[in-house]
Amino acid sequence: MMLLSLLANPVVRPECHHPSLKPMLSTRARRNMIRCAEGISLWLAMVLMLFVHPLYAEARAMESEQPGQLYLVDRKSAWQEPALVLDSRFDVQVTGLLAQTHLTRTFRNTSDVWQEGLFVFPLPEQTSVYGLTMTVGERRIVGQLQPRAQARQNYEKAKQAGQKAATVEQNRPNLFTSRIANIAPGEEVTVEVQYQQPVNYRHGEFELRLPTTLTPRYMPGAPVATPASAWQSGWSLPTTQVADADEISPFTVLPDDVNPGSHRATIQLDIEAGLPVDEVTSPSHPLQVELEGSRATVSPEQGQILMDRDVIVRWRPADNQAPTAALFRQQWQGEDFLMAMVMPPATTGQVLRRELLFVIDTSGSMAGESIRQARSALLRGLDTLRPGDRFNVIQFNSQAHALYTQPVPANGHYLARARDYVQDLTADGGTEMAGALSLAMGMDGSESSGHVQQMVFMTDGAVGNESALFDQIRTGLGNRRLFTVAIGSAPNMHFLREAARWGRGQYTAVHSAAEVDKALGKLFAAMEAPVMTDVEVQWPGNAAQPVPAKPGDLFHGQPLLQVVRGAPSEGELTVSGRLPGGRSWRTSLDLASAAPGKGLDRQWARGRIDAVMDSARLAGTEPDEAAIVELSLSHGVMSPFTSFVAIEERVSRPEGESLNQEAVPTLLPAGSQPGMLRYPQTATFGPLLTALGLVGLMFSLAIVMLSRRQTL
Repeated sequence: MMLLSLLANPVVRPECHHPSLKPMLSTRARRNMIRCAEGISLWLAMVLMLFVHPLYAEARAMESEQPGQLYLVDRKSAWQEPALVLDSRFDVQVTGLLAQTHLTRTFRNTSDVWQEGLFVFPLPEQTSVYGLTMTVGERRIVGQLQPRAQARQNYEKAKQAGQKAATVEQNRPNLFTSRIANIAPGEEVTVEVQYQQPVNYRHGEFELRLPTTLTPRYMPGAPVATPASAWQSGWSLPTTQVADADEISPFTVLPDDVNPGSHRATIQLDIEAGLPVDEVTSPSHPLQVELEGSRATVSPEQGQILMDRDVIVRWRPADNQAPTAALFRQQWQGEDFLMAMVMPPATTGQVLRRELLFVIDTSGSMAGESIRQARSALLRGLDTLRPGDRFNVIQFNSQAHALYTQPVPANGHYLARARDYVQDLTADGGTEMAGALSLAMGMDGSESSGHVQQMVFMTDGAVGNESALFDQIRTGLGNRRLFTVAIGSAPNMHFLREAARWGRGQYTAVHSAAEVDKALGKLFAAMEAPVMTDVEVQWPGNAAQPVPAKPGDLFHGQPLLQVVRGAPSEGELTVSGRLPGGRSWRTSLDLASAAPGKGLDRQWARGRIDAVMDSARLAGTEPDEAAIVELSLSHGVMSPFTSFVAIEERVSRPEGESLNQEAVPTLLPAGSQPGMLRYPQTATFGPLLTALGLVGLMFSLAIVMLSRRQTL
């Protein structure tokens, strides 16, 4: 382009502008021709700009920081024709406070080549995975739990040998990867994952959440170079802060990008509540409910549902039937396991002055319905402030910004300015949570003046560096308590729950705008003060091993939950604590009254594994891998260091047949903006650069013609 501009200048190339070289045309004719050429050039330039804009947008998406009949990704990360169809079925059995789920994934290979499928998917944040089964035709292969490296090695060996194989690995406590090798052309392979999760019980209502997709996570840190030949199964490269970013960044597409028969789920819940149920509802899907006494059969009203949001089911006991205590017992391999639930009395104490820091996520993943929910939640929080309270508002995306340099009194002027500020917030950029936490933790508190220091963190939790953030919360929060609000249709509940736990607070979730008042009302009521502190739990005998070993403070509407191994079958369980105002409280439960339970051994093992991980975090050391593997294998529960693998003995893929690798995407969560789509790289930057070059040529031609006009 610069060369053409120089050529257009008669001072640089006078020979090109010698009068003797001009065409023998009249001045008027030459001017008309130049005007015509200029007009055509401008129109072509506009057309090229319209062509360049989508290419530029695509290129930006490919380099941004930012899971089957189905479009898939090959070794070259190219968008391919349909190869696999993905069907899912959730069969859930709820008994008391635990839910057992059989999650069945069916992969159908509609291509004419052998396939290996890879699918990154979410599970509930307190999941205990305890089984894997692969079915091919009439053949059923039961998976084995093995140390992670050994399971991966056995899977790869079977894959190379042409054997059918499937494996499931844990990437995060709520994020897993499934691989299925050697699916023949036209063949169907079914993989069933069995897991359990605790039922959430708060404020007199039970709730179960089934994730079906995930919000693309922000991966802080600089990208780490990977071998050029490595197959990239996700949209992100590993970074200096998230070493496994490539393993937890499945491609994210629109429902229209997949076949109408793919990424649909069938769901059925069979609930045995153990007490009369008054109603079953859902904020996420219309339900079909068959209710009879303490039993309920529940499924989505529309049948198959799109896997673009969490499925949330709630049930409420009949009037005056809400439990205040419950005991369950299971005998497993000759040992007794018990689960206890105790609800503290609903008492209130002195209303204390508070210093509230509201931290709101305004990153790109919050764009759309999520930022609207977050703004409503924050405005609701401002309404709870009373005279004498102090507050501040901090928003963060790629950077953090505080409305005021320090917390200010909750009076009319400051509150009015804060409301205007919140209503103007928009969502864009990265999710640099660490900077927001540092800014909030670094503010001078008012503890010396009698204010209770609290922080309310509103986010979808879409980050890949959860562990580092937990460390930051644990070491830097000081005397503040952290309360989290999960925003959006598919939030990272593991992060929201654990952040609140390390921050000695509580968490809640806002699934829709209609839920803001209800959810936030309960949270801010709980924030007034803990209902019970100095909680002590005493099991009879000396061999009891409870998890958690030391319960934390309890808030309004929150029960005490503890699972124990080795307690005797008789005797009394005693729970005590301190109520607001310093009053003591104590209650006892007869162990002989325990109802039959199921899965308590797995729940205990999962709690023990979490305790070992917590101990390492507190000590600043690596977790005791050997102890975790031993717990995992002895109780049949997956851990960060163990995986399930199922291998068919016979060889399926003939020697000489190649194996294609395909990464199955997840769907964009409902309410998210297109900016959060994470497509595979469909092309290089060549088309963009070519188009930009053509635009440059057009502008250069315009300069040439303008110079010629001036010489006429």
